Amino acid sequence: MRIILTAIATLLALYQPVLATAADISYPTRPVRLVVPYAPGGGSDITGRMLGQKLSERLGQTFVIDTRPGAASLIGTEIVAKAAGDGYTLILADVPHTINAVMFAKPPYDALKDFSPIMRVATTPQVFAAHPSFKANSLKELIAMPRAQTEKLALGTSGQGGSPHMTYELLRIKTGLVLNHVPYKGGGPAISDLVANQIPLALNGSPPVVPHIKAGRIKGLAMSGATRHPLLPGVPTFIESGVPDFVVAHWYGVLASGGTPPAIVKLLHQELARALEQPDVKERFASLALDIAPLGPDEFRKLIEADVKRWKEVVTQSGIKPN
Repeated sequence: MRIILTAIATLLALYQPVLATAADISYPTRPVRLVVPYAPGGGSDITGRMLGQKLSERLGQTFVIDTRPGAASLIGTEIVAKAAGDGYTLILADVPHTINAVMFAKPPYDALKDFSPIMRVATTPQVFAAHPSFKANSLKELIAMPRAQTEKLALGTSGQGGSPHMTYELLRIKTGLVLNHVPYKGGGPAISDLVANQIPLALNGSPPVVPHIKAGRIKGLAMSGATRHPLLPGVPTFIESGVPDFVVAHWYGVLASGGTPPAIVKLLHQELARALEQPDVKERFASLALDIAPLGPDEFRKLIEADVKRWKEVVTQSGIKPN
């Protein structure tokens, strides 16, 4: 009997902090909507569903995943920007959240003022890949090719203004490498055409690229992380390829509508941190080439501010005209 009572006391102790904190602020008392501004099945959707499930388990309310794709994530993001700041509308955002702030002359929301950052949860590098038949085997060799040749080479990305496109623009500014940018309606179609040798080059986030490189269907020329990725140890970084200070991390993070009470932000941050410590979450993220990289609300806000500034400089220097 004493053993049973001890076990019950232990379980109550484990859940007491969450229950007490949630009771103090009366949150959540109804289902919470977590908007994913992309189509189902992608990296954002998978990440959002896993985190939503963990939050549901811990906080005792359903976190409903609401996929709202379209307009480079503008549609879903605007929904959250205009929702009440009560903690019941969240978004699983990524780098285009900051790119859109400078790619559109009059965006329907302010990337900083209309949101309450909760946590950056993970990052993943961009991968510059080529079809196996492409004659260059490294980014360094590609950069050394005459411009008359490179400007005819098609480079597929996930779309105009997406993270891969902006990574290419930054590379062009730093190295003078000019390619024929071909924006697709998503990274998946671009990688499919690369595998089929319809295009010679593509730049995309790691998750959909890693399996094809491992299978030999495409080859990695370089990746944008600060160090080589454990899933692709044979692919050098941009820095190793002769491009100094070139690090572009594609991040995923959770934000709430602007004006969300600090106590709710704190609670959600604590529970997301606990979720990222779970073995099944770590395993799933690792399989997707997502590196767990938590940042708290203040640090996450500073990252968003720095990204907006960085992409504004890239747009200005590259001559891109905001829509």
